[in-house]
Amino acid sequence: MLLCNPDIISFVSLSHMINRRQALKRFLALASWALGVLGYATFCFRIPLAWTKRRILEKTASLTELIHANPKNLDAHKLETTPIEQFDVMGQTAHPVNINEWKFEVRGAVNTPMRFSYQDLTQRPVLERNVLLICAGFFAYNGLWKGFSVADLLNEAGLKPGVTHVKFSGPRGIRGKTKKFTIEEVMANQIFIAYGVNGQVLPERHGFPMRLVAEDYKGYRWVKYVDRLTVIAK
Repeated sequence: MLLCNPDIISFVSLSHMINRRQALKRFLALASWALGVLGYATFCFRIPLAWTKRRILEKTASLTELIHANPKNLDAHKLETTPIEQFDVMGQTAHPVNINEWKFEVRGAVNTPMRFSYQDLTQRPVLERNVLLICAGFFAYNGLWKGFSVADLLNEAGLKPGVTHVKFSGPRGIRGKTKKFTIEEVMANQIFIAYGVNGQVLPERHGFPMRLVAEDYKGYRWVKYVDRLTVIAK
């Protein structure tokens, strides 16, 4: 009979074998593609996921337990504001100024260097945010800092090509202090300048007339009595 023909049986068997091989190849190709996508996704999301791994502080978290912590590892959005009477202080606590003559300078790699009076700065659009300040080993408190966006100032001044950092400086002389931050941090308003805290004018011992607020940084990077910034380019 036709169906018992050995040549036909061999042909059918060979066709089945080829089909199975093709199916297996397609399966292996699909599996390889899926593993590749999974590996790429793991690579892409590994760093962003790491950024989100912060310890969330409850509203009444003990501040004394935070004095050895790194603020960049903490999420303080639930933490209640610390009364200003409980604020402690390190470093320079006195720097009297004549506020009518005081000026704040924007200079360096900008198209238009600028100078502002105290009144100029306090009349700018307000940036107000709770930011945790930790002075390692000594104190921690969560202040409601009121000030203005440095990013807005830089946009007005115009940045020259190749800008990498912004340097903030306080009083000149032996007690002068200068700290540098990346332009990305500044433009994201992670770094801003405050003239008030907890609904009050910034006290002199805490940096009046202006204090740099450096979110996610320990207190030694916060500059009190800041009166100028210098934009740095390559």
